[in-house]
Amino acid sequence: MFRFVPGVLLAGWLLTGCSTPQQGGVQVVDRNGRPAVTSGYHTVRRGDTLSSIAGRYGWDWRALARANGIQPPYVIHPGQRIRFDRGANTPVASAPTPRSAPTPAPASKTVPPAVVATPVPQQSPPTLSKAPTQPVPATKVTPVARSASGWAWPTNGQIIGRFSSNGSLNKGVDIAGQLGQPVLAASDGTVVYAGSGLRGYGELVIIKHNDTYVSAYGHNRRLLVREGQQVKAGQSIAEMGSTGTDRVKLHFEIRRQGKPVDPMQYLPRR
Repeated sequence: MFRFVPGVLLAGWLLTGCSTPQQGGVQVVDRNGRPAVTSGYHTVRRGDTLSSIAGRYGWDWRALARANGIQPPYVIHPGQRIRFDRGANTPVASAPTPRSAPTPAPASKTVPPAVVATPVPQQSPPTLSKAPTQPVPATKVTPVARSASGWAWPTNGQIIGRFSSNGSLNKGVDIAGQLGQPVLAASDGTVVYAGSGLRGYGELVIIKHNDTYVSAYGHNRRLLVREGQQVKAGQSIAEMGSTGTDRVKLHFEIRRQGKPVDPMQYLPRR
């Protein structure tokens, strides 16, 4: 069975150097380029994943899960505090700590350090903790026409940005559409990233199709799949939006062995 490294670190590795014309080069945080945050905490917001939080603060997601006693399938909840002052090598206890009696942190460590001051302060209402903790799995599969190489169009709409391999120009195609319009998987595969941790892409989905190809779907309004989920060509994976850009559109990329290729060479002719 295919094993993947979830989260924003994988997304950065898969899409290093990708960008849209409006955003310029993508800035990917390199976890190895700075020390991990070892004090304070992060309050989970809607759309956060354990892997995106770990990448933001310089942690390995597995170590962060161990440090906070988070067991598989690694579900986190809006309003939950993810602490950084328990050590990257802290083992998970044989039984999880009861939620009714969490160990309080010393008062001097309750304020996030300066390096973590950039996240938006929590403004969630008290009822937010009762919201679903994961996107609703996509179940609708639309019959789609495929090219000879097995690819299908990820959505309908006018092409407003074409592929360019020069410098920081477009590494895929941009397709205009309506807010909330379905975004479909272009081929069968496994979702290896679903989140907003990669700058310049907004709400992003990355699908691995095999050892050679991955595809990326950016600027969505809402994601309908989760990391590790199997999807089929034509299956709804997101709703079109304008996150991370200046207009409603889908930014679509195909990568062959990590390098961007022109999607128009793989998609069916219109």
